[in-house]
Amino acid sequence: MIDPDRHLQIGSLLFEGLDQIDLTGPFEVLSRIPNSTYRIYAKDREPVRDVNGLRLVADAVLSEAPKLDVLHVPGGYGQEALMEDEPVLDWIRAQADGALCVFPVCTGALICGAAGLLVGKRATSHWSAHHLLHHFGAIPVYARVVEDGNLICAAGVTAGIDGALTVAARLRGIEAAQLIQLYMAYAPEPPFDAGTPERAPAPVLARARAAASTITAQREATARRIAARLGLPPSSAAPD
Repeated sequence: MIDPDRHLQIGSLLFEGLDQIDLTGPFEVLSRIPNSTYRIYAKDREPVRDVNGLRLVADAVLSEAPKLDVLHVPGGYGQEALMEDEPVLDWIRAQADGALCVFPVCTGALICGAAGLLVGKRATSHWSAHHLLHHFGAIPVYARVVEDGNLICAAGVTAGIDGALTVAARLRGIEAAQLIQLYMAYAPEPPFDAGTPERAPAPVLARARAAASTITAQREATARRIAARLGLPPSSAAPD
């Protein structure tokens, strides 16, 4: 736990085509962490739309961000456009250096991988992209939340809430995180048990994989290019 008198700077990255719940799920937690300032940062102040069309606007541009204690990187289909965007990747690297927590959610882990932050680190991501983590030198782990040093990865979409509560507990203690959880009434009881590939009915999983096949192929091609650019040895880029 960090000194409660230390004011924390928490920031989320916003970009076109993100999955809004990768942003807004953790927002519900991170914005309630005691003695902190939470802001959303983007390349510019123009509104963006999430993968399903929800309109979102940043608080400030990247260059206006202070040194962040917590860097939150969401995912979504729009992640692909950032994978070789050096100004954004440079900003992520600079903010990650010395941060208390680097917190990618879903395919935000791939963005962090493109910035070189996953090499030798245990990490997770959305089930449709999990097999790509090895291209970035990561040690893939099948779990909703994976911690390795200051890196806290959350798997797909709703796991971002679990990851954010983990961040809150690390920074302000378990009781502070529990208070946030209680305020949110976060006690999920989904009506169906189909939230992982292992539990989803086979026809449902097949449809989901087919729907994601195009973006998955694009992500794999990008991941291979980035692995070469990062100069990762063949052993790091071998399938798990």
